[in-house]
Amino acid sequence: MSDWKIKGRGQPFAHFAVQGPDMLRILTVLLALLVLPSAVQAQAAPFRSDRIVVTVRGEGPDVILIPGLASTSEVWSRTANRLDDRYRVHLVSVRGFGNVPAGANAEGAVVGPVATELRRYIASQRLDRPAIIGHSMGGLVALRTAADAGRDPRGPQVGRVMVVDATPFFPSLISPGATVGDVEPLARIAYQALLFLGDEALRTQGSALGQQLGGAADNVFGSLGWQGGDRGVLAQGLYEVMTTDLRNRLPDISAPVTVVYGWSADSASPRAHLDNLFAAGYRNLPRPARFERIEGAEHMVMIDQPTRFLAAVDRFLG
Repeated sequence: MSDWKIKGRGQPFAHFAVQGPDMLRILTVLLALLVLPSAVQAQAAPFRSDRIVVTVRGEGPDVILIPGLASTSEVWSRTANRLDDRYRVHLVSVRGFGNVPAGANAEGAVVGPVATELRRYIASQRLDRPAIIGHSMGGLVALRTAADAGRDPRGPQVGRVMVVDATPFFPSLISPGATVGDVEPLARIAYQALLFLGDEALRTQGSALGQQLGGAADNVFGSLGWQGGDRGVLAQGLYEVMTTDLRNRLPDISAPVTVVYGWSADSASPRAHLDNLFAAGYRNLPRPARFERIEGAEHMVMIDQPTRFLAAVDRFLG
Protein backbone atom coordinates (compact mmCIF):
# COMPACT_ATOMS: atom_id res chain seq x y z
CA MET A 1 0.00 0.00 0.00
CA SER A 2 2.99 2.31 0.53
CA ASP A 3 3.68 2.24 -3.22
CA TRP A 4 0.80 4.62 -3.96
CA LYS A 5 -0.76 7.71 -2.44
CA ILE A 6 -3.49 10.15 -3.32
CA LYS A 7 -2.04 13.59 -4.00
CA GLY A 8 -4.04 16.46 -2.57
CA ARG A 9 -6.74 14.70 -0.56
CA GLY A 10 -10.15 15.99 -1.59
CA GLN A 11 -8.96 17.15 -5.03
CA PRO A 12 -10.40 15.96 -8.38
CA PHE A 13 -9.54 12.44 -9.61
CA ALA A 14 -7.08 13.92 -12.13
CA HIS A 15 -4.64 14.47 -9.24
CA PHE A 16 -4.46 10.77 -8.29
CA ALA A 17 -0.88 9.55 -8.33
CA VAL A 18 -2.08 6.22 -9.71
CA GLN A 19 -3.31 6.59 -13.28
CA GLY A 20 -3.69 4.65 -16.49
CA PRO A 21 -3.82 0.82 -16.36
CA ASP A 22 -3.03 0.71 -12.64
CA MET A 23 -5.98 2.97 -11.83
CA LEU A 24 -8.24 0.81 -14.00
CA ARG A 25 -7.18 -2.31 -12.11
CA ILE A 26 -7.81 -0.64 -8.75
CA LEU A 27 -11.26 0.54 -9.82
CA THR A 28 -12.08 -2.97 -11.05
CA VAL A 29 -11.14 -4.45 -7.67
CA LEU A 30 -13.19 -1.84 -5.82
CA LEU A 31 -16.20 -2.51 -8.01
CA ALA A 32 -15.84 -6.22 -7.38
CA LEU A 33 -15.72 -5.66 -3.62
CA LEU A 34 -18.49 -3.08 -3.38
CA VAL A 35 -20.94 -3.84 -6.19
CA LEU A 36 -20.79 -7.51 -7.09
CA PRO A 37 -21.65 -8.88 -3.63
CA SER A 38 -24.91 -6.90 -3.70
CA ALA A 39 -25.72 -8.23 -7.16
CA VAL A 40 -25.09 -11.79 -6.04
CA GLN A 41 -27.27 -11.33 -2.96
CA ALA A 42 -30.10 -10.03 -5.16
CA GLN A 43 -30.17 -13.21 -7.21
CA ALA A 44 -32.58 -15.82 -5.91
CA ALA A 45 -31.30 -19.30 -5.18
CA PRO A 46 -32.48 -22.10 -7.50
CA PHE A 47 -35.93 -23.31 -6.46
CA ARG A 48 -36.40 -26.98 -5.68
CA SER A 49 -39.73 -28.46 -4.72
CA ASP A 50 -41.31 -31.87 -4.22
CA ARG A 51 -44.74 -30.38 -5.08
CA ILE A 52 -44.27 -28.28 -8.21
CA VAL A 53 -41.85 -27.74 -11.09
CA VAL A 54 -41.42 -24.22 -12.45
CA THR A 55 -39.76 -23.06 -15.66
CA VAL A 56 -39.19 -19.38 -16.42
CA ARG A 57 -39.25 -17.52 -19.73
CA GLY A 58 -38.87 -13.88 -20.70
CA GLU A 59 -38.24 -10.66 -18.80
CA GLY A 60 -40.54 -8.09 -17.24
CA PRO A 61 -43.36 -8.12 -14.68
CA ASP A 62 -44.02 -11.57 -13.26
CA VAL A 63 -46.90 -13.75 -14.44
CA ILE A 64 -47.48 -17.23 -13.00
CA LEU A 65 -49.45 -19.79 -15.06
CA ILE A 66 -50.97 -22.81 -13.26
CA PRO A 67 -52.58 -25.69 -15.21
CA GLY A 68 -55.56 -27.76 -14.16
CA LEU A 69 -56.09 -31.39 -13.25
CA ALA A 70 -54.12 -33.85 -15.40
CA SER A 71 -52.48 -31.00 -17.32
CA THR A 72 -48.92 -29.73 -17.32
CA SER A 73 -47.53 -26.34 -18.25
CA GLU A 74 -47.75 -27.41 -21.91
CA VAL A 75 -51.37 -26.22 -22.00
CA TRP A 76 -50.02 -22.69 -21.54
CA SER A 77 -47.59 -22.81 -24.49
CA ARG A 78 -49.52 -20.39 -26.69
CA THR A 79 -50.15 -18.03 -23.79
CA ALA A 80 -46.47 -18.05 -22.80
CA ASN A 81 -45.44 -17.39 -26.41
CA ARG A 82 -47.69 -14.33 -26.40
CA LEU A 83 -46.38 -12.97 -23.12
CA ASP A 84 -42.67 -13.76 -22.85
CA ASP A 85 -41.51 -10.76 -24.88
CA ARG A 86 -43.08 -8.42 -22.28
CA TYR A 87 -43.33 -10.45 -19.08
CA ARG A 88 -41.34 -12.92 -17.06
CA VAL A 89 -43.53 -16.01 -17.31
CA HIS A 90 -43.39 -18.70 -14.63
CA LEU A 91 -44.83 -21.95 -15.97
CA VAL A 92 -45.94 -24.27 -13.18
CA SER A 93 -46.43 -28.02 -13.45
CA VAL A 94 -47.96 -29.86 -10.52
CA ARG A 95 -46.06 -33.02 -9.66
CA GLY A 96 -48.02 -36.14 -10.52
CA PHE A 97 -49.71 -34.69 -13.62
CA GLY A 98 -48.56 -35.68 -17.09
CA ASN A 99 -45.08 -37.19 -17.00
CA VAL A 100 -43.91 -35.18 -13.98
CA PRO A 101 -42.95 -37.48 -11.06
CA ALA A 102 -45.44 -37.33 -8.21
CA GLY A 103 -43.04 -36.42 -5.42
CA ALA A 104 -44.77 -35.43 -2.17
CA ASN A 105 -48.12 -35.15 -3.97
CA ALA A 106 -48.28 -38.95 -3.92
CA GLU A 107 -49.55 -38.74 -0.34
CA GLY A 108 -52.31 -36.65 1.17
CA ALA A 109 -53.89 -33.41 -0.04
CA VAL A 110 -52.77 -31.57 -3.17
CA VAL A 111 -54.48 -28.17 -3.57
CA GLY A 112 -53.53 -26.70 -0.18
CA PRO A 113 -49.91 -27.89 -0.14
CA VAL A 114 -49.39 -26.77 -3.75
CA ALA A 115 -50.73 -23.31 -2.87
CA THR A 116 -48.37 -23.16 0.11
CA GLU A 117 -45.47 -24.19 -2.11
CA LEU A 118 -46.40 -21.54 -4.66
CA ARG A 119 -46.19 -18.88 -1.95
CA ARG A 120 -42.77 -20.24 -0.99
CA TYR A 121 -41.73 -19.94 -4.62
CA ILE A 122 -42.91 -16.32 -4.77
CA ALA A 123 -40.98 -15.51 -1.60
CA SER A 124 -37.79 -17.41 -2.47
CA GLN A 125 -37.60 -15.90 -5.96
CA ARG A 126 -38.41 -12.43 -4.63
CA LEU A 127 -41.31 -11.89 -7.00
CA ASP A 128 -42.97 -8.52 -6.61
CA ARG A 129 -46.74 -9.04 -6.40
CA PRO A 130 -46.98 -11.37 -9.41
CA ALA A 131 -50.10 -11.87 -11.47
CA ILE A 132 -51.43 -15.43 -11.21
CA ILE A 133 -53.50 -17.16 -13.89
CA GLY A 134 -54.93 -20.56 -12.94
CA HIS A 135 -57.10 -22.92 -14.96
CA SER A 136 -59.64 -25.31 -13.38
CA MET A 137 -57.90 -26.91 -10.37
CA GLY A 138 -55.14 -24.36 -10.97
CA GLY A 139 -57.81 -21.72 -10.37
CA LEU A 140 -58.47 -23.22 -6.95
CA VAL A 141 -54.72 -23.08 -6.25
CA ALA A 142 -54.63 -19.43 -7.37
CA LEU A 143 -57.57 -18.49 -5.13
CA ARG A 144 -56.10 -20.35 -2.16
CA THR A 145 -52.73 -18.66 -2.71
CA ALA A 146 -54.32 -15.21 -2.86
CA ALA A 147 -56.47 -15.90 0.22
CA ASP A 148 -53.47 -17.10 2.23
CA ALA A 149 -51.52 -14.02 1.13
CA GLY A 150 -54.37 -11.73 2.19
CA ARG A 151 -54.45 -13.35 5.62
CA ASP A 152 -50.67 -12.95 6.00
CA PRO A 153 -49.79 -9.35 5.04
CA ARG A 154 -46.15 -9.85 6.04
CA GLY A 155 -45.72 -12.76 3.63
CA PRO A 156 -45.41 -12.78 -0.16
CA GLN A 157 -48.26 -10.92 -1.83
CA VAL A 158 -50.22 -11.46 -5.03
CA GLY A 159 -50.81 -8.61 -7.47
CA ARG A 160 -53.88 -9.91 -9.29
CA VAL A 161 -55.61 -13.19 -10.05
CA MET A 162 -57.29 -14.63 -13.14
CA VAL A 163 -59.24 -17.86 -12.74
CA VAL A 164 -60.10 -19.67 -15.96
CA ASP A 165 -63.28 -21.75 -15.91
CA ALA A 166 -62.94 -22.23 -12.18
CA THR A 167 -65.15 -21.39 -9.24
CA PRO A 168 -64.53 -21.54 -5.48
CA PHE A 169 -66.84 -24.59 -5.31
CA PHE A 170 -67.22 -26.49 -8.57
CA PRO A 171 -70.46 -28.36 -7.72
CA SER A 172 -72.24 -24.99 -7.33
CA LEU A 173 -72.15 -24.71 -11.14
CA ILE A 174 -74.40 -27.77 -11.25
CA SER A 175 -76.53 -27.15 -8.16
CA PRO A 176 -76.24 -23.73 -6.44
CA GLY A 177 -77.45 -25.15 -3.15
CA ALA A 178 -75.02 -28.08 -3.07
CA THR A 179 -72.75 -28.60 -0.08
CA VAL A 180 -69.54 -30.55 0.39
CA GLY A 181 -71.54 -33.16 2.27
CA ASP A 182 -73.89 -33.56 -0.67
CA VAL A 183 -71.15 -34.17 -3.23
CA GLU A 184 -68.62 -36.07 -1.11
CA PRO A 185 -70.11 -39.54 -1.78
CA LEU A 186 -69.92 -38.92 -5.53
CA ALA A 187 -66.37 -37.62 -5.12
CA ARG A 188 -65.39 -40.85 -3.35
CA ILE A 189 -66.80 -42.86 -6.27
CA ALA A 190 -64.80 -40.69 -8.69
CA TYR A 191 -61.68 -41.20 -6.57
CA GLN A 192 -62.01 -44.98 -6.63
CA ALA A 193 -62.85 -45.08 -10.33
CA LEU A 194 -59.75 -43.10 -11.25
CA LEU A 195 -57.52 -45.01 -8.88
CA PHE A 196 -58.29 -48.37 -10.44
CA LEU A 197 -58.30 -47.42 -14.13
CA GLY A 198 -55.32 -48.54 -16.19
CA ASP A 199 -52.84 -45.96 -17.46
CA GLU A 200 -54.09 -46.23 -21.03
CA ALA A 201 -57.67 -45.68 -19.88
CA LEU A 202 -56.54 -42.60 -17.98
CA ARG A 203 -55.16 -41.16 -21.19
CA THR A 204 -58.02 -42.07 -23.50
CA GLN A 205 -61.23 -42.44 -21.48
CA GLY A 206 -61.32 -39.25 -19.47
CA SER A 207 -64.28 -37.81 -21.35
CA ALA A 208 -66.34 -40.98 -21.02
CA LEU A 209 -65.62 -41.16 -17.30
CA GLY A 210 -66.73 -37.57 -16.92
CA GLN A 211 -70.08 -38.37 -18.52
CA GLN A 212 -70.58 -41.32 -16.16
CA LEU A 213 -69.81 -39.27 -13.07
CA GLY A 214 -72.02 -36.30 -13.88
CA GLY A 215 -71.69 -32.64 -14.72
CA ALA A 216 -69.20 -31.68 -12.05
CA ALA A 217 -66.67 -34.08 -13.54
CA ASP A 218 -67.51 -33.16 -17.16
CA ASN A 219 -65.81 -29.82 -16.58
CA VAL A 220 -62.62 -31.67 -15.69
CA PHE A 221 -62.53 -34.50 -18.23
CA GLY A 222 -64.19 -33.10 -21.35
CA SER A 223 -61.10 -31.33 -22.68
CA LEU A 224 -57.97 -31.62 -24.76
CA GLY A 225 -55.87 -30.82 -21.71
CA TRP A 226 -56.08 -34.33 -20.32
CA GLN A 227 -52.46 -35.55 -20.10
CA GLY A 228 -52.93 -38.25 -17.49
CA GLY A 229 -50.39 -38.80 -14.78
CA ASP A 230 -49.96 -40.66 -11.52
CA ARG A 231 -53.28 -42.38 -10.74
CA GLY A 232 -53.13 -41.61 -7.04
CA VAL A 233 -52.46 -37.92 -7.59
CA LEU A 234 -55.12 -37.71 -10.29
CA ALA A 235 -57.69 -39.38 -8.05
CA GLN A 236 -56.87 -37.10 -5.14
CA GLY A 237 -56.94 -34.06 -7.42
CA LEU A 238 -60.37 -34.93 -8.78
CA TYR A 239 -61.67 -35.57 -5.26
CA GLU A 240 -60.45 -32.13 -4.16
CA VAL A 241 -61.84 -30.38 -7.26
CA MET A 242 -65.24 -31.80 -6.36
CA THR A 243 -65.08 -31.17 -2.59
CA THR A 244 -62.97 -28.02 -2.08
CA ASP A 245 -65.14 -25.07 -1.04
CA LEU A 246 -63.23 -21.79 -0.87
CA ARG A 247 -66.26 -19.51 -0.73
CA ASN A 248 -65.61 -18.72 2.93
CA ARG A 249 -62.00 -17.78 2.09
CA LEU A 250 -62.89 -15.19 -0.55
CA PRO A 251 -63.09 -12.30 1.98
CA ASP A 252 -59.36 -12.84 2.64
CA ILE A 253 -58.47 -12.00 -0.97
CA SER A 254 -57.30 -8.41 -1.35
CA ALA A 255 -56.00 -8.80 -4.92
CA PRO A 256 -58.38 -8.01 -7.80
CA VAL A 257 -59.92 -11.12 -9.38
CA THR A 258 -60.89 -11.69 -13.01
CA VAL A 259 -63.01 -14.72 -13.91
CA VAL A 260 -62.87 -16.06 -17.48
CA TYR A 261 -65.15 -18.88 -18.58
CA GLY A 262 -66.50 -20.59 -21.66
CA TRP A 263 -69.98 -19.55 -22.76
CA SER A 264 -72.51 -20.50 -25.42
CA ALA A 265 -75.32 -18.50 -26.99
CA ASP A 266 -77.25 -21.73 -27.54
CA SER A 267 -79.92 -21.85 -24.84
CA ALA A 268 -79.83 -25.65 -24.95
CA SER A 269 -76.21 -25.65 -23.79
CA PRO A 270 -75.49 -25.69 -20.02
CA ARG A 271 -72.89 -22.99 -20.69
CA ALA A 272 -75.60 -20.54 -21.74
CA HIS A 273 -76.73 -20.42 -18.10
CA LEU A 274 -73.42 -19.97 -16.29
CA ASP A 275 -73.39 -16.18 -15.86
CA ASN A 276 -75.44 -16.04 -12.68
CA LEU A 277 -73.81 -19.16 -11.27
CA PHE A 278 -70.30 -17.72 -11.61
CA ALA A 279 -71.45 -14.38 -10.19
CA ALA A 280 -72.98 -16.10 -7.18
CA GLY A 281 -69.84 -18.14 -6.58
CA TYR A 282 -67.67 -15.05 -6.23
CA ARG A 283 -70.06 -12.76 -4.35
CA ASN A 284 -68.04 -12.99 -1.11
CA LEU A 285 -65.03 -11.20 -2.59
CA PRO A 286 -64.31 -7.87 -0.84
CA ARG A 287 -64.15 -6.18 -4.24
CA PRO A 288 -66.39 -7.36 -7.09
CA ALA A 289 -64.81 -9.75 -9.56
CA ARG A 290 -64.52 -8.85 -13.23
CA PHE A 291 -66.18 -11.46 -15.44
CA GLU A 292 -65.26 -12.27 -19.04
CA ARG A 293 -67.17 -14.95 -20.89
CA ILE A 294 -65.56 -16.40 -24.01
CA GLU A 295 -68.20 -17.45 -26.52
CA GLY A 296 -67.54 -20.74 -28.26
CA ALA A 297 -65.22 -22.06 -25.56
CA GLU A 298 -65.75 -25.07 -23.35
CA HIS A 299 -63.65 -25.91 -20.29
CA MET A 300 -60.25 -25.51 -21.99
CA VAL A 301 -60.83 -21.86 -22.83
CA MET A 302 -57.23 -21.13 -23.85
CA ILE A 303 -57.28 -24.05 -26.32
CA ASP A 304 -60.87 -23.74 -27.54
CA GLN A 305 -60.75 -20.00 -28.31
CA PRO A 306 -57.08 -18.95 -28.14
CA THR A 307 -57.43 -15.55 -29.84
CA ARG A 308 -60.29 -14.41 -27.62
CA PHE A 309 -58.59 -15.82 -24.56
CA LEU A 310 -55.31 -14.04 -25.26
CA ALA A 311 -57.20 -10.77 -25.73
CA ALA A 312 -58.74 -11.33 -22.26
CA VAL A 313 -55.27 -11.98 -20.79
CA ASP A 314 -53.99 -8.73 -22.32
CA ARG A 315 -56.88 -6.84 -20.72
CA PHE A 316 -56.24 -8.57 -17.42
CA LEU A 317 -52.56 -7.65 -17.36
CA GLY A 318 -53.36 -4.20 -18.69
